[in-house]
Parts: sequence; structure tokens; C-alpha cells
Amino acid sequence: VPSVKPGYLRPLVPEQAPQQAEPWTAVMADIERVVMSGVTHWHSPRFHAYFPTANSYPSIVADMLSDAIACIGFTWIASPACTELEVVMLDWLGQMLGLPEEFLARSGGEAGGVIQGTASEATLVALLGAKARTMQRVKEQHPDWSDMDIISKLVGYCNKQAHSSVERAGLLGGVKLRSLHPDGKRRLRGDTLREAIEEDIRNGLIPFYAVATLGTTSSCAFDVLDEIGDVCNEHNVWLHVDAAYAGSAFICPEYRYLMKGIEKADSFNFNPHKWLLVNFDCSAMWLKQPRWIVDAFNVDPLYLKHDQQGSAPDYRHWQIPLGRRFRALKLWFVLRLYGVENLQKHIRKQIALAHLFEKLCMSDERFEIYEEVLMGLVCYRLKGDNDINEQLLRRINGRGKIHLVPSKIDDVYFLRLAICSRFTEES
Repeated sequence: VPSVKPGYLRPLVPEQAPQQAEPWTAVMADIERVVMSGVTHWHSPRFHAYFPTANSYPSIVADMLSDAIACIGFTWIASPACTELEVVMLDWLGQMLGLPEEFLARSGGEAGGVIQGTASEATLVALLGAKARTMQRVKEQHPDWSDMDIISKLVGYCNKQAHSSVERAGLLGGVKLRSLHPDGKRRLRGDTLREAIEEDIRNGLIPFYAVATLGTTSSCAFDVLDEIGDVCNEHNVWLHVDAAYAGSAFICPEYRYLMKGIEKADSFNFNPHKWLLVNFDCSAMWLKQPRWIVDAFNVDPLYLKHDQQGSAPDYRHWQIPLGRRFRALKLWFVLRLYGVENLQKHIRKQIALAHLFEKLCMSDERFEIYEEVLMGLVCYRLKGDNDINEQLLRRINGRGKIHLVPSKIDDVYFLRLAICSRFTEES
């Protein structure tokens, strides 16, 4: 972590842009002085905060190529390779995870994958699709109800431990979201969801959307997807699965038990840009019925129409922005230059490092492990009150050598150590 204070940068650069061009050498010299002095090194082997952000040479090279081609792939005709490679790469990736065929474009139906910028976007896109689907259904049952009548009754659900972006999606989508209490292992269970849905139906509300989190931010807990899926299917509620961090581990068959019930979901999302060596931004999302999202976003001005419409996806309808970069290149390069085998090794090595740190904590009677270690995250604390743990974190981060962030569940403050960098070793 850099030792700069807020506002450090302004005095280091001129007040205005230069009138005449400057030489490359002057610009490159300033990278160290201005930029690197204020960078938090996410790829340092001692960076253990948040969750990882991915980085690799194949991905960097592919991104440079994408920047050089510089196309904006919002429709098929706007750059056919950009759309078609994305369709195929999401099939490759979906097969690597063991996703059911009904999520993949190769199944021949309407389903398929799309690269979003972030998991937050995927959560919002799924919510808007769910909203469109439910509104159409309710309008058929109550033709006299206005859009506003229906929207005011809509309600969605998530685990209290779900990412803040789920709450944000509710705000952006203009609908109520309820955060439900998890069980003792921080997992949202089917019964809890069923009770909430039935209570809301009795109160005249319309349940329409639920988010199951596989790998929560605070403690990497896994909602019980199988149970939640049954409840959602019974009540015609769109189920979105957010596996932003942990989803990458599903390329290893031994972790797929954690996504049992995935076939019951309507949409699934994880971030190769967290743990799968693909640079930000690359958030993979699969939809069984993209038509609801296409309908929700479909604005068709003449200048965006083309003769091949309908024979390939126009990805502008599958996302919030119109423009999109050629992100499928990063996936293609990383999957080919590493191969599934080496990507699996990377995940397994990082999980093993987390278990090593867990063992080190357990062999020291001053410390306790706060949550079960399943992936590359260890939640631990000094035995005792919150103050002593806050003091410990201040000391660790104050030295600037190691970076950690804390979390709090049920008023218990603990430290999170995530294995982030691919350069982290046992030593």
C-alpha cells in the first residue's frame, strides 16, 4: 500500500494540459514519479485484501490486441468475430464448469452466455429480466393493472450476507429487495426463503427475483442452492446465482458439490477476472431465456438494424451499455495458453495456501478460525474482544507491507486473509 495522502497527485502535474506535444521519454519518466508512487499493488504476493483480481501475460497481450483492433461489438455486423468468439468462449467456459447444457448456446435453443463488465451488472441485468418476465405474466392475469401498480408490489430476496451490489440492483431497478437471515453457517436456506415468499404473497406483494450467493464476500459462505431452487421454481421466481469469486473453482470437479441444484437457476454469473487469470473486466453470465432481457432492453433505431438480425445474438440487448470491447479474446488466449489443467493447478494451489494459513492459525492458541475455510479465504481473529482485533489490523496495514481488510458478522469483528496474487508462495 502506498504511503501517500489524499490529494498527493495534483502538485506533481501541471495545472493545465500542454499546448505542444511532449516526448515519450518525458511521459514514461513520470509513470514512476506520479503513478507508481500512488498504486496499491494488487499483484504483490503480500496483497491479501478483498478477493483476487486476475492478471496474466496471455490476458494482457489479448487486451492489447483488443485495444488495437478497437471495434465496438454491439451488433453482429459491427464486428462479427467479436460476437461469434464470445458465443463460443462462453460455451467453452460453461463446459469447463460443468454447467447444464440448457445454459449453453451449443444446445441449439435460445440460451447462451455473455461477458458483462462486472458481477454487479449481471445482478442488475438478471433483475431487469425477472422484472420484465413477471410484469408480462401479471398483466395477462390483471389487464386493468398499470405498470406502476405492478412495480410497487414486486419484491426480491437475497441472503443478508449477499454483496452490496444486490441491494444496489434493487435501487437501480426501482423494486423492493428483502435481505433474509442465513443459518448458523451463514447460508440462506430454502425454508427461510419459502416463509418470506409466502408472507409477502399473503400481504398482496408479488415475489419475482431471488439471488443465491455462492461464496459471500465476508466469509465465502455458500447458500443452499438446491433448496432455494425448489422454492423459486414452485413460486415462479427468477433465480440468479452470483458466484463472482468462487465460481472459478468449479473448473475443479471436486468443488462442484457446492453448486448442486444449478439446473434450477435462470441465470448464473462468475468473474474470470477474479480468480481465473483473465484481466479485468470479464464477468461471465449465462441465461436460459435471454429473451426477457432482450425484451426489457430492446430499442431498435434504424441505424442499428442490419440484414443478419436474429441469426446471431446482438449483445447490446444483453447488457446495460450499448458499446462493448472485444473481451472474448482474453478468454480465448488464457484458455489456450494455460489449458484447463494449469488453470485447475492454479486454483488448487491457492486453496492449499489458504489451508496452510488456517493450519498456522490453529497451531497458535492466541488465534481462532471464525468461519470454515472452503476456498482461498481464511477468516480469523485473535481470541478476545473486537478492539484487540481492530488494533491488530491497524498494525498490520500500518506497516504497509501486507494488506488485509476486516469484516463483521453478528457484531464479531474478524480479519480476512484472501490468497490473491499468483506470486504468493508458502514461504
